[in-house]
Amino acid sequence: MERMEINARAFAYENKTMYRRFHYVLAGVTLATCLGLGACDKAKAPETALPVANVDVMAVALREVPVVFDYVGQTESSQQVEIRSRVSGFLEKRVYQEGTMVRQGDVMFVMDRKPFQAALDAAQAEYAQQKARLDTARANLARVRPLAAKNALSQKDLDDSTGQEQAAAAALEQARANVTSAKLNLGYTTITAPVTGLSSFAKKQDGSYIDATNSLLTYVAKLDPMWVNFSLSENEMLNVRTQTGNGTLKLPPLGQLEVELVLADGSVYPQRGHISFTDASLSQQTGTYLIRAVVTNATGSLRPGEFVRVKLIGAVRPNAIAVPQNAVQQGPRGAFVWTVDKDGRAQQRSVETGQWNGNAWVIESGLHAGDHVIVDNTLRLMAGAPVKEHVVPAPAANVEAGAASAASGARAAGG
Repeated sequence: MERMEINARAFAYENKTMYRRFHYVLAGVTLATCLGLGACDKAKAPETALPVANVDVMAVALREVPVVFDYVGQTESSQQVEIRSRVSGFLEKRVYQEGTMVRQGDVMFVMDRKPFQAALDAAQAEYAQQKARLDTARANLARVRPLAAKNALSQKDLDDSTGQEQAAAAALEQARANVTSAKLNLGYTTITAPVTGLSSFAKKQDGSYIDATNSLLTYVAKLDPMWVNFSLSENEMLNVRTQTGNGTLKLPPLGQLEVELVLADGSVYPQRGHISFTDASLSQQTGTYLIRAVVTNATGSLRPGEFVRVKLIGAVRPNAIAVPQNAVQQGPRGAFVWTVDKDGRAQQRSVETGQWNGNAWVIESGLHAGDHVIVDNTLRLMAGAPVKEHVVPAPAANVEAGAASAASGARAAGG
């Protein structure tokens, strides 16, 4: 009886094991079948075609592109004059109003005139005395000369009379010079503006004693024309010389380089200037070359010491390539543009950009004449996607447009 129960249990266990094995085999066959059918369906699925994109395309061509260099400058008076007292004495009155425009010849200060008037009176009295002495000496010589000729008087008497007349004449000349000096000193008590310009504050107040150690009274700064000083680094200067030498940059004569000023509020100063001076030596303190421009300032709107942006206009890059701003994009590997290959498909092209020119980028490398650059509808493009081209004209060179920053201008100078 016990053996029959054991056999029955063994038979049930064996059946259960076989059932599990059969279940696993069936599941594997089913999975393989499904995978095979999926693979067949995928292989049989038709390839999805990329849609044709309508794009605006510009044909790249070599042309002459204006270059605008941008620097930071500071205005300076073309003639700033120190107003000093030429005589020592008490300052009686300040006549001008501080900070206003003064004209050449306008009275600015008045010194106490009384001591100088007294000195002039004394000098004139001395002159009158010496003139009387000269008249007496001449009259005496006129009497002695004929008597000496007749041997009525000795030669010594004639020599003494001649000497007295000459000494009196010399003393008269000295007295005349003293009168002139006294008149000048009296005139110097009225201090006038030597130039037309903007006055500064008075450094001495009424009643102050003025002598050679504190003779500075104020300044007058001439406003028209106005100087604008800016600097060019040694590297920038060398790069400009290199590029002009190899023909990649053309500069007009120095006097024909126009200067445009952009004021602190972003407005453009209406009058353009020109370069008037370049320092021949490098400043050891700053490591730069000083360059000076001259700008007319008839209205006086420019004041000394203002910071302005200086744009140099007149240089050009021959045989350059420029594309619209929206054609250049930034990617993980830098700037790139979309181009159309010979099969009519979009392709990415890495480029190296230069400075701005209006709404266009100057391309220094990566593009060649004849390339077709996509300038619009670039956001949905994929590499290899077919495109339908609509050719648009190249952007016009804009010399009036804003230039790059000073750093970009330096990079443009350095290529």
